[in-house]
Amino acid sequence: MKIAMLARNPKLYSHQRLVEAAEERGHTMQILNTLRCTMNITSHRPSILYNGETLSGFDAVIPRIGASITHYGLAVLRQFEMMGVWPLNESVAVGRSRDKLRSMQIFAKHGLGLPVTAFAHDPKQTEEVLKIVGGAPAVIKLLEGTQGIGVVLGETANSAKSVIEAFRGLNVNILVQEFIKEAGSSDIRIFVVGGKVVAAMMRTGAEGDFRSNLHRGGTAKMVKITPEERSTAVRAAKVMGLNVAGVDILRANHGPVIMEVNSSPGLEGIENATGKDVAGMIIEFIEAKAKAGNTKTRGKG
Repeated sequence: MKIAMLARNPKLYSHQRLVEAAEERGHTMQILNTLRCTMNITSHRPSILYNGETLSGFDAVIPRIGASITHYGLAVLRQFEMMGVWPLNESVAVGRSRDKLRSMQIFAKHGLGLPVTAFAHDPKQTEEVLKIVGGAPAVIKLLEGTQGIGVVLGETANSAKSVIEAFRGLNVNILVQEFIKEAGSSDIRIFVVGGKVVAAMMRTGAEGDFRSNLHRGGTAKMVKITPEERSTAVRAAKVMGLNVAGVDILRANHGPVIMEVNSSPGLEGIENATGKDVAGMIIEFIEAKAKAGNTKTRGKG
């Protein structure tokens, strides 16, 4: 098979592992800098040019689109879909996962466990928003934030109000969520491939930091998950429409609650913590499912 990967940094652990796993199985993979792809949007003959050459012959495409270039990256991925190239994760699903608010609304619609979440535009509604989530402490999140950036804990009512009003004063969109105190500074990343849980790890934040992201200095270890946690992760990936997903959950007193679902989850933490060949499992899934034109959306939506 000939596989394309949309990624800007070929040196990242995740990207190198996927290339290794593909080559070990006799496939070829080309990493394409997403921003260097030029789209020829022509009826009946859509194409992509890369460094002046027209791309062709790809059986599958793996989107590893950075959050900062989501809009352009989704356009490139849609172009591949219109060309009949099978995507590991479809453009519509990736777009859903990148919109934190839409994701939460979809999870709520399907009855999945969530932290109590509030969203408002008017900064004058700050007190009402805090009341919805049970008051302080409360977690305030930028809708566009990733890897723990733009996530703040308002420990008191006054500090939470100050943060919310400051963010709204900058004209950025935020979510406010209840703080799941019993989870401490730990969460669980569950890796789903093809509707099955293939690995799970517990991430614990650095001392004094309630965020558990490994990029923020957190640590990870293998963890045994409950049947309810497994079911929650699989259902979350399914309702998002993602074939591959990193589902982040918190262990609340009333059961697992979803923080977010990542459509381009990193492999380094999960592989090191569990010792599992997650990259190999992803390539095996592509081998089993990749087929020309076998997409639900074909670039639509």
